[in-house]
Amino acid sequence: MHHYKSNRRDIEFNLFEFLDVGKTTFGSPPFDHLDQDTAQQTVRELEKFCVNELAASWAASDREGLGFDGQGNVTLPPALKASLKAWYANGWDRMEMPVHMDGMGAPPSLVWAGFEMIAGANAPAAFYMFGAFLARVIDRLGTDDQKARFVRAMVERNWGGTMVLTEPDAGSDVGAGRTRAVQQADGTWHLEGVKRFITNGDYDLPENIVHLVLARPEGAGAGTKGLSLFIVPKVWVEADGTLGARNGIVCTGLEHKMGIKASATCEMTLGEHTPCRGLLMGNVHDGIRQMFHVIENARMAVGVKSVATVSTAYLNALAYAKERVQGPDLLRAMDKAAPRVRIIEHPDVKRMLMHLKAHAEGMRALALFTAHVQDKVEVLGGHGDSRASELDRRNDLLLPLVKGYCSDRGYDLLGTALQIFGGSGYCQDYPMEQYIRDQKIDTLYEGTTHIQALDLFFRKIARDMGETLRGLLAEVQQSAQGDDGGDALAAERQALSRALNDVQGMFGAIMGKLSESGYHVGLQGNRMLIALAELIVGWLLFQHAAIAQSKLESASGADADFYRGKVESCRYWSRHVFPGLTLARKLVEQGTLELLDVPERCF
Repeated sequence: MHHYKSNRRDIEFNLFEFLDVGKTTFGSPPFDHLDQDTAQQTVRELEKFCVNELAASWAASDREGLGFDGQGNVTLPPALKASLKAWYANGWDRMEMPVHMDGMGAPPSLVWAGFEMIAGANAPAAFYMFGAFLARVIDRLGTDDQKARFVRAMVERNWGGTMVLTEPDAGSDVGAGRTRAVQQADGTWHLEGVKRFITNGDYDLPENIVHLVLARPEGAGAGTKGLSLFIVPKVWVEADGTLGARNGIVCTGLEHKMGIKASATCEMTLGEHTPCRGLLMGNVHDGIRQMFHVIENARMAVGVKSVATVSTAYLNALAYAKERVQGPDLLRAMDKAAPRVRIIEHPDVKRMLMHLKAHAEGMRALALFTAHVQDKVEVLGGHGDSRASELDRRNDLLLPLVKGYCSDRGYDLLGTALQIFGGSGYCQDYPMEQYIRDQKIDTLYEGTTHIQALDLFFRKIARDMGETLRGLLAEVQQSAQGDDGGDALAAERQALSRALNDVQGMFGAIMGKLSESGYHVGLQGNRMLIALAELIVGWLLFQHAAIAQSKLESASGADADFYRGKVESCRYWSRHVFPGLTLARKLVEQGTLELLDVPERCF
């Protein structure tokens, strides 16, 4: 068996029992051509493909790694190539494509549910599938000529795609980028500069790779507002769609990484020996806003990748704990004749497993709740409904939680999963050590955890003076004051109410401290992001538990066990995670700036 263990049952619970996408999403354009039966069948067939095809090349590709000839050409491990060829041969790239691009036209909730399985089975492989999304971006933002030139070829011929932002000296400070663009007489642009950490900047599977590159046109101002977005193909595409000569965007080095070793993280040099030709996206200088369509998708993908890794790590640890026999029952530890028991019977192992279960389910709930908000934005936006802009702001608010919280907590959780395996988990006999290596990058790229925290506070909350946040917290309060779950969940409702009060107090405290200095957000931002995420996750787990509680009386067998498990996840969160918000509130309320006065020489 391959390493990947999916949790399709919980994915389906989120989609079809909690979010009820069969009614809330599929009943309206642009998704009215789909139905719940089709969606369920899609999830189940994709699960089979991920478990049997994608997961097969995950470990082998890590061990073999990439090839690089020093002349700009990257080669993939044969096993990974086979998985990717199977992906396209089975038409899975069409799932996220809209109908007018000859795709399935799946809504975000179904796409992200599928992406969890893809990333859980083989995260490096998932990154090579980015061309389909970039085709959608060009279809949305490009001129008619650019669409005709690129989109159909990208879809039908499975071209690759990358986002090209980071530069060696700029790092996360995208506005400090120095790659320049000079307009030519024929309307094209020549780009010159060096980019770094470009995911899959070159590889030998597709005939072409389309790069979306941020660069500064000659004479443009400083900062992010001076950047424009350019369509830069690896092989030039003529106006009639035929392929021309190799373009001057070349991989000049591969990063030697801790994990995701089968993903080609490239240094890309533009215009060094051959002109690097590009087209201005949409013929408008609006680069950073345009690129945010890509960045936001990438941040969501990173968060879902972490959810996927935590989930499969938990399920692998659970399977091991049910089989591994070691030591006597704790209460018979002094009895030398006591039988040995499976480690799941040891209290500390059961505690770790429930910690993993609650977090895996909670983070999945957060990701798919956010995806469902994206569903509703598309549905209402298509009708011209004014509520679409309100929901779009809610999506913006949730994205740093999905990316920042799931990736940050995910790394700690993987350490817990490894602990269940003991020393065996540290060895390559089991997938844990690669899970940890492959996941750690999630806290770092597409904006570190603290960048997500600053984005949450200064852009997402401050932008509308907290209105979007207050609207979300009002829904949490409705659950805390309602009667969902009846007497069986009374204690959990009370815990939710206390957690909400703590988070509201925390934000009130930080707003008061802003009059002293914005550095308070710098010191407390991560704590606040995590606290808000833990509140929202706990709220979602409570709603899950209320649904599960209502179905327990009529359920039997595996369904009864599943629903009981949902209630227990909520109960664990209420008793073991929510109390930490009280401490977090006190730390924010008592926070000072003394740390900033410590001289550098004291570190």
